[in-house]
Amino acid sequence: MLQLPPLSLYVHIPWCVRKCPYCDFNSHQVNGVLPEGEYAVALERDLVTDLDLVQGRKLTSVFIGGGTPSLFSAPAIGHIVELVERHIGLEAEAEITLEANPGTFEQEKFRDFRAAGINRLSIGIQSFDNRQLRVLGRIHDRATAISAVSMATSAGFDNINLDLMHGLPGQKPADAMADLALAVRLGPTHISWYQLTIEPNTAFYSAPPPLPAEDALAEIQETGEQFLDGQGYDRYEVSAYARSNHASRHNVNYWQFGDYLGIGAGAHGKISLPEADLVVRTAKTRQPRDYLRRDRRFEASRNPVTADQRTLEFMMNALRLSTGVPAGYYEQRTGLSLDRLASKRRNLETRGLLVRDQSRISATALGQRFLNDLLWAFNEC
Repeated sequence: MLQLPPLSLYVHIPWCVRKCPYCDFNSHQVNGVLPEGEYAVALERDLVTDLDLVQGRKLTSVFIGGGTPSLFSAPAIGHIVELVERHIGLEAEAEITLEANPGTFEQEKFRDFRAAGINRLSIGIQSFDNRQLRVLGRIHDRATAISAVSMATSAGFDNINLDLMHGLPGQKPADAMADLALAVRLGPTHISWYQLTIEPNTAFYSAPPPLPAEDALAEIQETGEQFLDGQGYDRYEVSAYARSNHASRHNVNYWQFGDYLGIGAGAHGKISLPEADLVVRTAKTRQPRDYLRRDRRFEASRNPVTADQRTLEFMMNALRLSTGVPAGYYEQRTGLSLDRLASKRRNLETRGLLVRDQSRISATALGQRFLNDLLWAFNEC
């Protein structure tokens, strides 16, 4: 039977200083003054419109992403946190994350962000190599990135994630490891370390840069995983590494097929409706100018997730986690009987792709290495 899982909130702030050539997110270059007051009003209206989807729950986490949310002033961010707490409420010790650029302008606001209620900072470093930063279209340099982490710590943040990419244009394994080693020396509690992929509708897709060969990518991945493990960072998800008790609660809720509201231009949500035996996905209107119009609906779509889609989406998330999820989550969060997967699970266990454990659903090391092949087995369930 479908049950209500924990609830998170994603808040999208779509503006950035400059669009990066690898970015396929709903982000828009700033032209003139940011309409932060007007946008905060729209966010509150959007949130109120979605209150029926809360169903009595408080939020376990809030993630303010973008774009570059740290372009907003601390009072504006504090107002967003306040309205969320007023309209829905936060669980005790809820995780509240703000994505930030390492730029000097944003660094100056870190202490005020902390005072405004942000208790986790996610800093988009991507690389410490000045040449790579130029190729990636980033507006900061190595020194600014290092300074940002120091400023965040000085501002009182004791839960900091660094976003770092590998497999960059022309990158050698030694270069990737130098980036990773410096990130570790800066002492973050969490590192998101993921391979650059070329996505449609990006500048890199139109003019692809020369990427490392497959054997170099494999060497980078294997060497990096071993290094992070030796430095006390647990790989709890395919591209997420954390010190003890510092896994991202917001992202873990995604991967455990929890619920999340999405507010802001282009934000997506996933909500369970047990009384109707439905799981639905929502999307908000993408263009900021349309989102700010009072005569436009915020919701661009609300679509039910079919039974087959629920299975595949559940597995696409759960099997990314190194330890998987309790087996009971499948029935609770999809509303489907686990018996329908019995023969499939036995086959995948025999092939060494799933762990033989009836109490959990988790991929073996081999299964995570060939995750796409493993997921394909659940494509028609």
